[in-house]
Amino acid sequence: MDANKRGTFSSKLGFVLAAAGSAVGLGNIWRFPYLAANYGGGMFLLVYIILAASFGFTMIVTEAALGRMTKKSPVGAFRKVGAGPVLRVGGWINAVIPILIVPYYSVIGGWVFKYLVQYIQGDHAKLACDNLAEGQTDFFTIFLGDAGQQLLYFVLFTFITMAIIFAGVKNGIEKISKIAMPILVVLCIITVAFSVTRPSAMEGVKYFLVPDISHFSWKTVVAALGQMFYSLSIAMGILVTFGSYMQPEQDIEASTRQVSIFDTAIAIMAGLMIIPAVFAYNGGEGLTKGPSLMFIAIPNVFNSMSFGRAIGIVFFLLVLFAALTSSVALGESVVSTFCDELKWSRRKASVVTLVITLVLGSISALGFNILSNVKLLNMDLLSFFDFLTNNLMMPVAAISTCILILRVVKLNKLEEEVLSSSKFRMRKFYRVVIKYFAIPFLIIILVTSVLGEIASAFDIKALMIFKL
Repeated sequence: MDANKRGTFSSKLGFVLAAAGSAVGLGNIWRFPYLAANYGGGMFLLVYIILAASFGFTMIVTEAALGRMTKKSPVGAFRKVGAGPVLRVGGWINAVIPILIVPYYSVIGGWVFKYLVQYIQGDHAKLACDNLAEGQTDFFTIFLGDAGQQLLYFVLFTFITMAIIFAGVKNGIEKISKIAMPILVVLCIITVAFSVTRPSAMEGVKYFLVPDISHFSWKTVVAALGQMFYSLSIAMGILVTFGSYMQPEQDIEASTRQVSIFDTAIAIMAGLMIIPAVFAYNGGEGLTKGPSLMFIAIPNVFNSMSFGRAIGIVFFLLVLFAALTSSVALGESVVSTFCDELKWSRRKASVVTLVITLVLGSISALGFNILSNVKLLNMDLLSFFDFLTNNLMMPVAAISTCILILRVVKLNKLEEEVLSSSKFRMRKFYRVVIKYFAIPFLIIILVTSVLGEIASAFDIKALMIFKL
């Protein structure tokens, strides 16, 4: 990228699909169903929708408007509006977060890639624990322990990601989003239709869609808030960066609303793909087992189906598309920061990002085998990077952005940016949320997440209430 020539999206659709692609990823298709199952099903879904429509919408508008106003990625945006040295740290945290996330996210993307290959090759039967003889280890555990296989699929996923980023905004990010997002929706619909029509699946549909007040607790609220934060790509630098690529006439309010709706719709479809299927074939057993939900429980479900191989190919192809669009968005945020702050060309920034991703990602991948004895806060290396970015850095970055808008930019100026191309019908609602609710919500996420991990790491029973 020429230092003086910034890429742009060619249309509103380009921004919406690219931003939706950044939001729709493993967080929607793996993490959302797992949390929904663990924290009350329909009650979790209801709380999530309310939070996404309020706090989530507010933060997306804020970051996109800040990006378009400054035409900069996070670091440059904070500096351009006049943030002081202390507050500018928030811009740097926004920029560093994707640098740390892309590597370990690409490792998980490699896992999805491996499972897709297994289904395509017809080796899917070995993925199901139902086929294990006594004393045998499940496929997922064996795969994690194989350093060579882990690195191979991680590297393949990484190179695909960086090839798309290298192509630029219009020819890379926008083009792949316009292709991948519609395909992802079609694959979701196909898989949902199959899942909800299985015998006994309606029990899972009912659990997921119908709120039960007895399942409501403050943990449900905090878990939904954290998921919304993660799912909508808030405080990762992505939305500021994508906002900086928006044309002046693009409607920020309508575009960001569409991103929120699209992201939530995919999360709901993910829940309808997974939860009813597990109820139908496993009686609901295995819903709360974290990573095993996708990599162990779901292969067991597919192994029970007449057309399990075909459905498995469709499902993991869908997940791969979702993981790829998110990793591209994260990588683009890193490249954009290098281009803006160091005046590098897109080629140089892409190469450096690739090298960083390969080094840090390899460390995360090896944390399950060669480096398995290395623990940080009693976590494996991938889990530690996830905790550092999602539980600690992202809330701090978002709090910094809110303070920047309220104290430095001022609400009126940000609203003028939105109003220049939007009617901003939600203006009064936006003001209330960002002035009175955003920062307290973010502090709740930060404190709860940190205390919860400390409780687990050091077995402090008095703090176990914070462990979600």
